[in-house]
Amino acid sequence: MKHNILKIGKYEFKNRLFIGTGKYSTFKLMAEAIEASGTECVTVAVRRVNLNDKSKESLLDYIDKKKYVILPNTAGCYTVDEAVRTARLGREVGLSDMVKLEVIGDQQTLYPDLSGLIEATKILVKDGFTVLPYSSDDLITALRLEDAGASCVMPLGAPIGSGLGIVNPHNIRIIINRLKVPVIVDAGVGTASDVAVAMELGADGVLLNTGIALAKDPVKMARAMKLACEAGHLAYSAGRIEKKYLTASASSPTDGKIE
Repeated sequence: MKHNILKIGKYEFKNRLFIGTGKYSTFKLMAEAIEASGTECVTVAVRRVNLNDKSKESLLDYIDKKKYVILPNTAGCYTVDEAVRTARLGREVGLSDMVKLEVIGDQQTLYPDLSGLIEATKILVKDGFTVLPYSSDDLITALRLEDAGASCVMPLGAPIGSGLGIVNPHNIRIIINRLKVPVIVDAGVGTASDVAVAMELGADGVLLNTGIALAKDPVKMARAMKLACEAGHLAYSAGRIEKKYLTASASSPTDGKIE
């Protein structure tokens, strides 16, 4: 149905799960996991892609551009200039004019440099990019990124690769409720239930990588993530019942009436 389509700038997606391409033991396994996830969009670190020597194997050889939207990212960039230059390089070689923007501020935690992220977003938006900035779960930063022209904001669920799940669901919910642009939870997802939680909070999508790539069976985990994303979104759309902490309500009627 049309209302189930996720719009990010000029791009449209039916599947709300976005998949990374790093940390797999082989490119073949990566391709199988991507297929099992049902995703329509895969993110690729521009700095990891062999853009020059076409004779050497590249992860792009295993991704069908007719089937998947390539979302280049600026992973590993620690300055505004570096991130902007990397994004432009990805567009110049034909990857995409949509970019997952990362400006890392701390090497140990990989938390983003928020002021640098906002500055880089403004520059790339003016340059014609569809910008999806990877951010902290901070409302004020999210609002500033929206004001800067971001087509989507991607707050972290937990530190990258930690597998901790959605550490601050209240923060994520506040961001979702306040922003007009889509909100995609990015980073920290460890298993399918984490995806379901993010979607049940009202997130427009989830982006993950390590939770699949380093699972004992990445293909099975990819399918689990797919189902969790679908279930979480459906549950949120259905509208859950109110939580009642001090009372109970019988499932079956006691007065003979059907309610």
